[in-house]
Amino acid sequence: MTQTSEATVPAQAPPARRRRVHRAWFVAAVTFVTIIGAAAFRSLPGLLIDPLHQEFGWSRGTIGAAVSVNLALYGLTAPFAAALMDRFGIRRVVAVALTVIALGSGLTVWMTAAWQLLLCWGLLVGLGSGSMALAFAATVTNRWFTERRGLVSGILTAGSASGQLIFLPLLSWMVESYDWRPAAVTVALAALAVVPFVWLLLRDHPADVGLAPYGAKEFVPKPPPVTGAARRTLTVLGSAVRTGPFWLLAGTFAICGASTNGLIQTHFVPAAHDHGMPVTAAASLLAVIGVFDVVGTIASGWFTDRFEPRRLLAVYYALRGISLLFLPMLLGPSVHPPMIFFIVFYGLDWVATVPPTLALCREQYGEDSAIVFGWVLASHQVGAALVAYLGGVARDVFGAYDMVWYASGTLCAAAALMALVIRRRPAVPAPAVAVS
Repeated sequence: MTQTSEATVPAQAPPARRRRVHRAWFVAAVTFVTIIGAAAFRSLPGLLIDPLHQEFGWSRGTIGAAVSVNLALYGLTAPFAAALMDRFGIRRVVAVALTVIALGSGLTVWMTAAWQLLLCWGLLVGLGSGSMALAFAATVTNRWFTERRGLVSGILTAGSASGQLIFLPLLSWMVESYDWRPAAVTVALAALAVVPFVWLLLRDHPADVGLAPYGAKEFVPKPPPVTGAARRTLTVLGSAVRTGPFWLLAGTFAICGASTNGLIQTHFVPAAHDHGMPVTAAASLLAVIGVFDVVGTIASGWFTDRFEPRRLLAVYYALRGISLLFLPMLLGPSVHPPMIFFIVFYGLDWVATVPPTLALCREQYGEDSAIVFGWVLASHQVGAALVAYLGGVARDVFGAYDMVWYASGTLCAAAALMALVIRRRPAVPAPAVAVS
């Protein structure tokens, strides 16, 4: 008698669905490319100082004033741009900003007076670049990601350095071999070339494509457009200035801008040229800073997801200050190993401060963090603007930049101490459940 087995043959498991890459990473990639394209204009100011001085006879202080206006507007526009993105969407704001950058840079080729430099490079490029500032990266990170925010903010911040890496050697070669005008036209074309990518590929919110943010457990509906962008920006500022962490974050980031965009990016090439180094060699060293900045910023984002942001900031500023104190002893007519070590070291630290600063803004100010970070970034650019101008004045008065390096190194030491005294925001206790 044959025994019938009652064991059930297991049903074949359905084939595993192939895991798709979340759309947030594509949005981050488009944002990265956009920031790279827009970074061309940030590579040019340091290369313009000597050519404009020689052609028009303008003092370095006058040229530095135009760069200062550019840097200040870059920062002061950022918080309003973040609010405008909430009102009109990221795509529209960024596309208009890139067009304004192209217009301002293109018009400089016809200028004949210093006020035109202030108008084109200072006002127009400053306003456009402010809308393409790190508040753009902060807005994209906050909307599309709930996990890996530190890493993503580090990658997007590194996009600016990558743009510097791509364009700086090319622009310096153009200025040295031909004239500064082809370089200005290249900047304009680079900004225009990115506009189609922004309009066709960038999306304002995950809900636009029916997705939840990366790492979110549930779908997040798209918030309605926020009207009164300027009023909201000023209201957020009015609330933030009543808190101690805002002033500490703004103060440290002002010193960050003073010691990077205002100092090294604007004055390193002419300072190295003062010591006999060719302009192309000095510009290539700045490009190397861009290479290691990518590594340092992405690593800083990874560290920010795992370590205390305040301590990271203190370490970054302390190391930066020490390196600046040694720089006057390293400048010379040729590139030697100690200078290469400085370039690598400074590159790793260049904007490594951004991911922990962003994290502290999110911790302290929640949904308003992108706008608050915009105001913190404004302080960054005000610090950069002051040093861009004062550095040129110091060169005119003292005939050298040594005083500027030493002063900036001392300020970085102060920033390290300020970062350590930022108090953590206490966790909000869960509401008590009434027991009947």
